[in-house]
Amino acid sequence: MPAAPPLPPVSAPGEGVPRDPLSAVESASSEAILRVLRVALHTGFATLLVVGVVRLLAPGSAGSFPLLWAGVALLLAGVYLTGTVLEHRFAAGRTTFDPRRHGIQWLAAVTALWALLLMGSAEFAWLAFPLFFLHVHLLPRPAALLTIALMTAAVIASQWSASGEPVPHVAAVVGPLFGAVFAVITGLAYVALYREAENQRRAADELRRTRQELAASQHEAGVLAERERLAREIHDTLAQGLSSIVLLARAAEKSLADGDRGTAASRVALMQQTAADNLAEARSFVRGLSSPQLHETTLVEALRRLCENTESGAAARGMPLRCRLEVDGDPVELPQPYRVTLLRAAQASLANVRDHARASTAVVTLTFLGTEVTMDIYDDGIGFDPSLAVRAAHDGGADGSGFGLRSLQQRVNSLHGSLELEAAPGEGAVVAIRLPLDDASLGGADE
Repeated sequence: MPAAPPLPPVSAPGEGVPRDPLSAVESASSEAILRVLRVALHTGFATLLVVGVVRLLAPGSAGSFPLLWAGVALLLAGVYLTGTVLEHRFAAGRTTFDPRRHGIQWLAAVTALWALLLMGSAEFAWLAFPLFFLHVHLLPRPAALLTIALMTAAVIASQWSASGEPVPHVAAVVGPLFGAVFAVITGLAYVALYREAENQRRAADELRRTRQELAASQHEAGVLAERERLAREIHDTLAQGLSSIVLLARAAEKSLADGDRGTAASRVALMQQTAADNLAEARSFVRGLSSPQLHETTLVEALRRLCENTESGAAARGMPLRCRLEVDGDPVELPQPYRVTLLRAAQASLANVRDHARASTAVVTLTFLGTEVTMDIYDDGIGFDPSLAVRAAHDGGADGSGFGLRSLQQRVNSLHGSLELEAAPGEGAVVAIRLPLDDASLGGADE
């Protein structure tokens, strides 16, 4: 019957052993030793009890009322077996009844039945040794030592009484004392091994729990990162494209109302081209690929086409916006993340210029400086207050305002770059991006 600490059951090999590979070897070794000790304990108790009953019932036995004492021995066997079976079933998870609450009562019942048998026949004296082990394991150490001393004295007294000699023989004293000391040492070793095995099990459980929590947090981080990626892609491509289509549709509707079918047709054609480009972007980032505008072309060519499309889109809306690209330095092949970040930055910035700045000129300047690449997007529009833009990017408006700047800042930060805004009401604006280059980043340009 288990108590605190519970006596481990005689279980199948490996039962209850932590499954974590980091502690499997140590746990298997400790469990093997504990199993041997448990089997020895239960087998020893059963053997000594059977031997005592056989000797008690043997012809010529000096004991009286042998059948009575045999019945008490059978009762002792039943109590002992009931405790160990209940313990084994609970440890194996086959029952919800927890016998550990009754461990001390079980030990007291077993010890009382043994003491009763000892009063009836000295043949049961040697059952004290497996009981010593149980006392060491289930009781606090001071209480265990006290009960073992009393039981040892009872064994010596029973052997002395059975011998009929006026003075106890030396062997009748030394034998029980030696057995008690050996049982105490063995019991203490068992307790130490058991506690070590429990510590290993708890450590393995904690490690498994930590790994599960880490896996869950990594999964959550991955989900959030993917959401951020999709949000950036949708904002920088689909949202801007759909916004252009809406504005072009309104402009085409106005042209039709004015009877200018030629202008309306050109605007409808531009709507179709914008929708086709957006469809290509959607298919691309759904597959986890880069912008289709960068396929089989350079960043410079992609930016030049972007400037042309910005001009034509503004013209279709009746806006006299001139957009041009300037390249300084010797262009180098950039890694794909750099190319995508710079293209998305130009797309978002020029979309803001077209939709909000009321500018007549926009200039995209791409500069290769050897150790870094920079891009400035300038416009001569109405400008804005940079602090308000930064606050909107940080707080996020209910209408989604500020998301573009926050998205661009995240892209630039992921490449250890910097993003600066220079603007003032009525004086235009400049978006300045700087991305550091080194041998490692240039080495990944072909990836």
